Amino acid sequence: MELKYKRILLKLSGEALMGDDSFGINTEVLGEISSQIKEIMDLGAEVGIVIGAGNIFRGVKGASQGMDRTAADNMGMLATVINSLAMQDALERGGVVTRVMSAIPMRLVCEPYIRRRAARHLEKGRAVIFAAGTGNPYFTTDSAGVLRALEIDADIIIKATKVDGVYDKDPVLHADAVKYEKLTYDEVLSKNLRVMDTAGIALAKEDNKPIMVLNMTQPGNIRRAVCGEALGTLIGS
Repeated sequence: MELKYKRILLKLSGEALMGDDSFGINTEVLGEISSQIKEIMDLGAEVGIVIGAGNIFRGVKGASQGMDRTAADNMGMLATVINSLAMQDALERGGVVTRVMSAIPMRLVCEPYIRRRAARHLEKGRAVIFAAGTGNPYFTTDSAGVLRALEIDADIIIKATKVDGVYDKDPVLHADAVKYEKLTYDEVLSKNLRVMDTAGIALAKEDNKPIMVLNMTQPGNIRRAVCGEALGTLIGS
């Protein structure tokens, strides 16, 4: 099976790691995601991963409840390291050599993020998990995902969610919600579709980096996406 996208940046939400639980990390879900990642790496894909922290702590939510925004965002970035280490463990138990690289240095548990070293890991067939966001408050992991995709020159950003694409309104709440198969960056912004934050969309637009939003709970979807099958919603110019 031939790859259309050789190097990808896979953006996972922290909430996706919960499965049907209300908090934390569901190990079965973790195993399912790691098996999909291994599947595409066995085909020759080079995979960078960014994981959110909504299953543990979300900085914006903490700030909305009265916490200092910088302190709350720092907590959120540290929570992404927990998720990243969990994903590394799942991948390596499945036979995938993996490196966690953190934007906030913590040498006892992972490597510091260095762009050229990350690219070298990818070239050697290792999965690279980019932890701690951008290392700065006020930036979401969506923005971090786009930034890392640009830095490693990924062919595409795949945002893996529990929903099979981008809709004009919440399909869980509205039975008449309409799914978009393709969108431009400007349409995402003008329609306020909240696929990812505006900073992330603006970064992707500047470099014309395509974003695919798909349902990762469907086995094989990530493989089908990297092989060029039309899935979910594709965002581009």
